Amino acid sequence: MFIPVLQAALGGAIGAALRFLLSGVVVFPLGTLLVNVIGSFLMGLAFVLLAERGLARWVPFVMAGLLGGFTTFSAFSLDVLKLFEAGRIGAAGGYVAASVVLSILALVLGVALMRQWAG
Repeated sequence: MFIPVLQAALGGAIGAALRFLLSGVVVFPLGTLLVNVIGSFLMGLAFVLLAERGLARWVPFVMAGLLGGFTTFSAFSLDVLKLFEAGRIGAAGGYVAASVVLSILALVLGVALMRQWAG
């Protein structure tokens, strides 16, 4: 279990650095959009190449680490696809709606609490 954690950590560090570099080059908020779209595309490629082709040993580094560090939106996108492919269309739609709405609400709540606390 320790080796996959190290693989994910190393991949995550690389992915986060790439996200920082790319989003810093492209004007806000298009940098974030570009990172999310590229990350989701790469997650699709990696899912087929690694998970479906017997290369599961690379999943912690590439999918959880590199792409997870680059953008968690790619993992979210893969979850939606898995629900959709399982025929759970309503669950996929609910997951998308809940993820977007609840994440924005949580961000707003976090900002409000910190602004109140920091005064």
